[in-house]
Amino acid sequence: MSATEAVPLVHGERPAAGEAEGLLVLHHGRGADEHDLLGLADVLDPRRRLHVVTPGGPLRLPSWPGRHWYAVPRVGYPDPATFATAYRSLAAFHDELWRRTGIGPERTVLGGFSMGSVMSYALGLGRFRDDPRRPTVAGVLAMSGFVPTVEGFALDPEGRTGAGGTRVLIAHGRHDGVIGHHFAETARAELTAVGIDVTSLDGEGDHHVDPTHVLPIAGWLDDVLPLREGASG
Repeated sequence: MSATEAVPLVHGERPAAGEAEGLLVLHHGRGADEHDLLGLADVLDPRRRLHVVTPGGPLRLPSWPGRHWYAVPRVGYPDPATFATAYRSLAAFHDELWRRTGIGPERTVLGGFSMGSVMSYALGLGRFRDDPRRPTVAGVLAMSGFVPTVEGFALDPEGRTGAGGTRVLIAHGRHDGVIGHHFAETARAELTAVGIDVTSLDGEGDHHVDPTHVLPIAGWLDDVLPLREGASG
């Protein structure tokens, strides 16, 4: 992939109104950047309970503007080299974010749109064979994405099922012409089979964040990241 350019991973940020009740990390889609999903912060978290962070991918491609997480030879099958680089870069970013904010993975939802949801699946539910397993996060919000198929990478459900495990919300349009709805069906079946708690929102839209999904997603976030005991809403 000599035509690609590695760039520093940057981020946008929207703090909570008071002491944060959790952390929401939103990963952008193909060719966007760290500003793209920041506007969703007040939409998905109108009470500003959560600290919201929007990282920008570490890759630029000469044929496509904006930032990317990996190169795309075929939908569903990220380029192994660039995907591995993004996975490890993002893992280090999440680790530093937890350290800096003092908000742990058990109070974190990793979310994203399109290839950003692929990275959320990857960091929240999977691992490379020779890498240490990632911490168990509270939730994964996958909007219009897929569970990636990459040599050496696989789902890692240990410790992510049952009470205290990772909950997943899959939101996908039935008429998505970029990442077909069958990817949502496959992800739901694959995750359910290993015991992951999955909620599905199937819309009638194309490849975009469906406005009709906003309220259900906000409610799901409130459920996955509830107020701490003794806190006031």
